Amino acid sequence: MKKHLLLFVFIVTIFFSNAQMVTQTMLRLPDTGENTGYTNTFGEDNDYNIHTPFFTDNSDGTVTDTVTGLMWQGTDGGEMTIENALLYCDTLTLGGYTNWRLPDAHESFSILNHQYANPSLDATVFTTTGAEYWWTRIRQANDTNKVWATNAGGGIGNHPKTETISAGGTKKFHVRAVRDLNTPQQIPNHFTDNSDGTVTDNLTGLIWQKSPFADTLTWEEALNYADTLSLNGLTDWRLPNIKELQSINDESRINPSLNTAYFNTGNAKKYWSSTTLPNQTSKAWYLFTQFGITTYDTKTAKHYTICLRGNGTSTTGLNEIAQEPSVTVYPNPFHSFIYLKSIPGNQYCELTNSMGQLLYSGTSVEMQNFSSLLSGVYFLKVNGQSVLFFRLIKE
Repeated sequence: MKKHLLLFVFIVTIFFSNAQMVTQTMLRLPDTGENTGYTNTFGEDNDYNIHTPFFTDNSDGTVTDTVTGLMWQGTDGGEMTIENALLYCDTLTLGGYTNWRLPDAHESFSILNHQYANPSLDATVFTTTGAEYWWTRIRQANDTNKVWATNAGGGIGNHPKTETISAGGTKKFHVRAVRDLNTPQQIPNHFTDNSDGTVTDNLTGLIWQKSPFADTLTWEEALNYADTLSLNGLTDWRLPNIKELQSINDESRINPSLNTAYFNTGNAKKYWSSTTLPNQTSKAWYLFTQFGITTYDTKTAKHYTICLRGNGTSTTGLNEIAQEPSVTVYPNPFHSFIYLKSIPGNQYCELTNSMGQLLYSGTSVEMQNFSSLLSGVYFLKVNGQSVLFFRLIKE
């Protein structure tokens, strides 16, 4: 009887240690925004544009991220301690809203734009304030005196809370509040082991290589390895950009900061991303899984490689786009009807508004009358031979 009880406890323990319920606050994972190429080797960040960042300035001090569905404070709240940052967000009234909060690490990292440097933000919607860092609400797993913060250079790391000026330090840690436009969803499991050497991230829909390549590679070698990888008969693997790579980091874990119940990573390692530093083009971003910081190194250095595929449905890079028949969505701006030209075979369409809310899904978008929609920006996803995205204006 005791043996059976111990076995039951062991099985339950394993189940709950592998299960990891997470809250989904972002509708989609945005692209890094990098739109310049830095190598002739295919597979760098610029070769894939998936969920391109797009923000709407609401002209009331708030900014809507149309990719994630989060609303942000346009001008940050200035330098302060982490304790005051939490209180500031809890008591903030802005744009007529009171349900502001301090973002988590992944939310804060999502608004960075890695085509820009110092600050790595879209200055057309986010006011430049001289901030060096922005607080998140997440503490380091084994040291509550250290807090995760994004930085103006485009990275994220764990910092002593005493580093900021208001706490006696010398650096400028600012606060930027966020609020939910959509009700956050509870996802029973962050990851699913597909039992075929791959892992699905249920938050982003991305499919990851379960076991990273066993040897270290230079950045160029990592790009080539990912682009030529064949796993389970699939060949559309690629090197993740820095936002995709950071999305699987788990701030509740250290050394490594990836969930080893799903990823065969062993101890902490450094993993290349496909993203180049725009102001130091001989360097690229990587994720260091001792804690989960994102930083950079020269491209000739050797680090580990983990690959992924998909963007929630399928992956389409520039090489494949060149073979895609011409697709036209018209008219743009539109008033009532949306028409598609040169779509081979069947296609599935989704129309969303600037808040990320789904307005239509189906296979016959041309039969829908959208005259009742309000004027503004809309997004059409067309899933045919590949997945294409169109930004439309409703008159």
